[in-house]
Amino acid sequence: MQRRTLIQSSLAASALMLGAGLASSSALAQSSWPTGKSITYLVPFPPGGNTDTLARVIAQPLGKALGTPMIIENKGGAGGSVGSALAARAAPDGYTILGGTISSHAINISLYSKLDYDPVKSFTPVAMLGSGPLVLVVPASSPFKTLVDVMAGSKAKSSSGGLTSASPGSGTSNHMALELLAYQTGVKFTHVPYKGSGPAVQDVIGGQVDMMFDTALVVGPHIQAGKLRPIAVTSSKRLESLPDVPTIAEAGEKGFDMGSWQAVFAPAGTPKPVVDRLHAEIMKIVATPEVQTRLKAFGMQPSTMTPAELAEFQKAEVAKWAQVIQAAGIKAD
Repeated sequence: MQRRTLIQSSLAASALMLGAGLASSSALAQSSWPTGKSITYLVPFPPGGNTDTLARVIAQPLGKALGTPMIIENKGGAGGSVGSALAARAAPDGYTILGGTISSHAINISLYSKLDYDPVKSFTPVAMLGSGPLVLVVPASSPFKTLVDVMAGSKAKSSSGGLTSASPGSGTSNHMALELLAYQTGVKFTHVPYKGSGPAVQDVIGGQVDMMFDTALVVGPHIQAGKLRPIAVTSSKRLESLPDVPTIAEAGEKGFDMGSWQAVFAPAGTPKPVVDRLHAEIMKIVATPEVQTRLKAFGMQPSTMTPAELAEFQKAEVAKWAQVIQAAGIKAD
């Protein structure tokens, strides 16, 4: 009996030592991260878009701050779903991060009947980079001068589906802004999806389509050139670059508030010390005058959200867009 007790005590002590050793090794691994191994910054969209551009703005100074190479990989497809699924399956060791957006991390879960990742459960929020409104524009030749005009014009054409509104594709934030407006007002519109903002903008300028929502980065030059007329912005505050353009809420649709946001995520299970270091370094970069200027040029307001605040914000966005998408009966597949 005494011998059995001694054996059990010995086994328990060994287990404690093993656990302490593993914990020590884990802590050592986290404290020495990164070890010089390159970090992959996955961009779930093609090169040239906002997410890709922001990744390139962030990656170089982030790699310098961490003392390790940063590699940007573009894995576009299905509104950001393809690249996001790859990131979700990556090892949670701090060597893979993802550029997440309102599409990939709030909208797609309700838009696609099958998604190979959960936007909330499959990721650990790291940092919100910024959020910016979309601008509702009409052709310069349009008779519509205000949001009241637009709503009245669409009501007058309700028997034929209302006014037409272009977007760079079904399920994009541009499309969702239209659906949110329709959902909150009960006014009908006809969505006209294109393959990208370029051709969509040209058809709005030409008058083939009545209106569209897009970023200030996309429509701003056409507004300045007198080819498009800005009607309203989707956020709760006016854009610095378009101070005379009212918000949709100011223009009569109270409570309307929508921003197209960009954030950084890591695979679920990434150690907290790693997430905290990534967050701290990214926030330092976002706070620099150079990056602040770049973000504002995109029509985005730089963010100071903590990872915990980003997590709560994202959950609210998922719930909000699920309601809109369900009411509109939209599916991307």
